[in-house]
Amino acid sequence: MTRTFDQQLEDALPDLWRFAFSLTRNRDQADDLVQDAVLRAIRKKGLRWPGHPVKPWAMKILLNCHRNDRRRAATRPETDPRALDQLVSPEATSEERLELRWLWRRIDALPEDQKLVLLAVTIAGLTYAETARFLGVPQGTVMSRLSRARTRLQAPEEQAGKSRLRSVK
Repeated sequence: MTRTFDQQLEDALPDLWRFAFSLTRNRDQADDLVQDAVLRAIRKKGLRWPGHPVKPWAMKILLNCHRNDRRRAATRPETDPRALDQLVSPEATSEERLELRWLWRRIDALPEDQKLVLLAVTIAGLTYAETARFLGVPQGTVMSRLSRARTRLQAPEEQAGKSRLRSVK
């Protein structure tokens, strides 16, 4: 049975929010971004290609809304440490919290094209084909950008050959 546009859009909401949060690092901004994207998707649903899944199309709308917001603000998103702390369990150690902050800084340092592919695949849960459609690039490009992003994220630890966390006495 084929799911309707509204059902597919509703199913995509958690992934849209996670993707929005990964772009903004702020819960309120993520809520606003998802709301803008969903409103735009509903208004423009007649322009969608029939038979194609809604999720990648809605992700593209969300990304365009985010880019428009950034152009207007002309600033980089700031990571709210309190928002990141809400992502880890209350039992998380301070080392785990530092690790999360370190990871988000590394992700922020990635080139924009690699960062978007990484977030679309790992945070939003899109397949390679959906990510390719979402970004309007070939699937091989998605795979190579994802590989480069993962390599850049792993590189500092591999070069050091040990954990980057040190204890200070």
